Amino acid sequence: MTGPVVVGLDGSAASVTAAWWAASEAAERHLPVVLLHSWTTQPLDVPIAQEAHNKKRYGHDVLQRTAAELLHRHGDLALTTELVSDPAAQALLGHGENAAMLVLGSRGHGSVASFLLGSISLHVLGLAQCPAVAVRAGAPAVEAGWEHPAAADRDEVVVGVQELGPDAEPLLEFAFTAAELSGTRVCAVRALPVSALVTHPQAFAAQQADRDREAEERTRLAAVLIPWREKFPDVPVVEHVAMGSAAQVLLAASAHSRLTVIGRRRHPSRRTWKLGPVAHAALHHVPCPVAVVPHD
Repeated sequence: MTGPVVVGLDGSAASVTAAWWAASEAAERHLPVVLLHSWTTQPLDVPIAQEAHNKKRYGHDVLQRTAAELLHRHGDLALTTELVSDPAAQALLGHGENAAMLVLGSRGHGSVASFLLGSISLHVLGLAQCPAVAVRAGAPAVEAGWEHPAAADRDEVVVGVQELGPDAEPLLEFAFTAAELSGTRVCAVRALPVSALVTHPQAFAAQQADRDREAEERTRLAAVLIPWREKFPDVPVVEHVAMGSAAQVLLAASAHSRLTVIGRRRHPSRRTWKLGPVAHAALHHVPCPVAVVPHD
């Protein structure tokens, strides 16, 4: 993975938490960090006058204050700041062409936060050509300042593996790399739809068929993970196959994760984006950072 870790920083608590998470990831990966602030796309609750000069001053102060904190924590971090006039989504997506990842703040629980409107972050998460990570304020797995250390009980990276072919490779690469760097395990999650309810005497047969299918899918998932176990021999791996909707199974598995990784299919048009129900559920409700990884 090459290129910088680019953070959308608007001064909100969520974006500052995202910056701390990004700095930690960049330090572990030996990558530079870019803190980006769009002075034309600031939060609605910024307590400043609306003149351009004051907006620029606010953006400059946010960038310098956060940069100083991160450099104090990670002394050898290569960090630059950018105060831009381009709309936030446009600026971030432009960086996404060559970045290792984009990182944004998220309120979660019903709305993905960003610079001005939630739709901006959703737009970036849905169109970025590189992995994009949403980090919420107060995430227990994230260090967010000297007085807010990361919880010690977040010991796995969860990755949703609904596609068992080549489409899963970018997700697994991202998840295994993150787990190796953090010294944690990977939990590969796959959901299977529950058979339709039937009446006796068919009920027992349907339940047995579900158990057989679950065992078969666990075997298939284990086979997909073999080359990743070989590539990352020091990373423990567990397979988690469960009946239920993909969103429900992923949310349950991510209750105590340090990072959850999900996929997004690239759209032929760079102007059209779509995040599916699993991505929306994860971004709104998973308490840890959520990485959306594009794949073909």
